[in-house]
Amino acid sequence: MLHALLLENLHPLATTLLASDGIDVTARSGAMDEDELIAALEGVELLGIRSKTDVTRRVIENAPDLIAIGTFSIGTNQIDLRAAAEHGVAVFNAPFSNTRSVVELAVAEIIALTRRLTERDKALHAGVWDKSAEGAHEVRGRTLGIIGYGNIGTQLSVLAESLGMSVVFYDTAERLSLGNARRLTSMDELLEQADVVTLHVDGRAGNAGMFGAKQFGAMRPGALFLNLSRGFVVDYAALGEAITSGRLGGAAIDVFPSEPKRRGDAFDSDLRGLPNVILTPHIGGSTEEAQEAIGAFVANKLRDYVRHGSTMLSVNVPNLALDERTGAHRLTHLHRNTPGVLAAVNQTFADHGVNIDGQLLATRGELGYVVTDVAANLTPNVVRVLESMESTIRLRVLS
Repeated sequence: MLHALLLENLHPLATTLLASDGIDVTARSGAMDEDELIAALEGVELLGIRSKTDVTRRVIENAPDLIAIGTFSIGTNQIDLRAAAEHGVAVFNAPFSNTRSVVELAVAEIIALTRRLTERDKALHAGVWDKSAEGAHEVRGRTLGIIGYGNIGTQLSVLAESLGMSVVFYDTAERLSLGNARRLTSMDELLEQADVVTLHVDGRAGNAGMFGAKQFGAMRPGALFLNLSRGFVVDYAALGEAITSGRLGGAAIDVFPSEPKRRGDAFDSDLRGLPNVILTPHIGGSTEEAQEAIGAFVANKLRDYVRHGSTMLSVNVPNLALDERTGAHRLTHLHRNTPGVLAAVNQTFADHGVNIDGQLLATRGELGYVVTDVAANLTPNVVRVLESMESTIRLRVLS
């Protein structure tokens, strides 16, 4: 029986789907540190996490039973993807399931900041009737600048335009403009034009510290700033100075460089207590709808991988979409992508009289992944030969 460990309060549907396939599931609340995780992964083949559990090279090297990791979120920067691939551990995420939830939060925060609802709310809770139009604006006619025009940025673009906003965007990759959105050639050009700047970049190392004092200084006076992407891409001390000096009119922040691992833990930030600043505890994708969709999506990816060898949408190994096997056995062979591997695999089958019923190969950089369905005459000796090949990273036999 396969064993799965699910951390960080994943949606119960993930447990249900895996358990319904005969997988033994242990679900725990909260994240784990490195030593805790190594101890907990003994005898575990599948790991499910969100954003607070770091799966380091040391964790992977000390978890020989682990064959797949599912991160029930968009980001994968909490996992050493290279180390996982080198040890034959496939990684899956949920790149689309919570997009709408993040976008809706961004829209809500743009409106709230533009109307200065934070200050009106605070005054009434303090018992002060502060009815005024001072500093409050409509979003219609204002310019939204989106940095990072991927799945979230594009959907936000469409909704913002429907609210009457003009949309400009900047992305280092080639992106198709949706609606009347205009692509700009530089971030500086965007900062000069936008009344609201929102970040939706990924977690690659090169994005660390991409937005700091220089960028805040280049924004329009009174502009608003949102970050619902990654905490480490922004200098929050510089943001705090831009807010307190009055250069910026407000901000909404959902992600932080260092975040508590468990609900109820203490939190601190340079941004606490600042005027017209919305702070949320990394809840961009935390709606019931999104978490249910993520639970189903990632659990199904893990199940398809362990049962059929399917790696479609894996972020670190070659992608193959596979259904149930056509032969008596299916062998999945993750290997170093060197010349002659496929020929050597097939020669091994031929030397031992094993007939191939079907075969698929995919490569991805330094890795290759060949899946072979064979007839019933598979012997332990064939498996040993394939495992002992110099190029082999991990061989699995699905029977």
